Amino acid sequence: MSIHENTPPVHPADPLTIKKTSDFTITGDGTASNWQQTDWVTIPVRQNLDNPHATRIKILYSEKGMYFLFLCEDTKLTSTITEDFGDLYNEDVVEVFLWTDEKHPIYFEYEVSPLNYELPIIVPNNGRNFFGWRPWKYEGDRKTQHQTSVQGGKKESNATVKSWMAEFFIPYTLLSPLNNVPPKSQTKWRANFYRIDYDDKKYTTWQWQPTSGSFHEYQKYGTIVFE
Repeated sequence: MSIHENTPPVHPADPLTIKKTSDFTITGDGTASNWQQTDWVTIPVRQNLDNPHATRIKILYSEKGMYFLFLCEDTKLTSTITEDFGDLYNEDVVEVFLWTDEKHPIYFEYEVSPLNYELPIIVPNNGRNFFGWRPWKYEGDRKTQHQTSVQGGKKESNATVKSWMAEFFIPYTLLSPLNNVPPKSQTKWRANFYRIDYDDKKYTTWQWQPTSGSFHEYQKYGTIVFE
């Protein structure tokens, strides 16, 4: 699978339609045939504009949850954290924010690193503080599925690579008690998708919808529509 597949990018201002699929196995390399049902979406670089690396994402949904596939060009895996629920945003990471009900400033944040460590939290945002809450009874059908892979190098800290991929499944049961879940056909959520890359003591960010500094500016998130 190439990051340079000849598929038209979706303009960040456009609502993004999420296609429905049957459930499938997460492998970390995007080889499941289900991914052929949808196109890549390019996530624009927003900070450190001279960074030439591309970032793309595919998204699907099923009766049980949502599937995400990130493809990130890179040259070095700046990733040393080896525990879940760590401060993954201080190193290479991809992030998904799902705001399911615009009536309430509460949303789900998910992060995963190239080394396959995760951070799933619910965030209540009152405009001043937005500390996340870890899931309780995080097991069984409430637990995410996530895998990563590396192209052109080894999956280890500071390895030289050509790209890395993150593939994960977020079950609707984990999003409880957020409203407007699970989605139905034509359900609309607000969302944003990010990547952070740290190289040579400077970092680059990619954002589907631009924010002015904080990834938690939920009023600026885009709209996704479930097919």
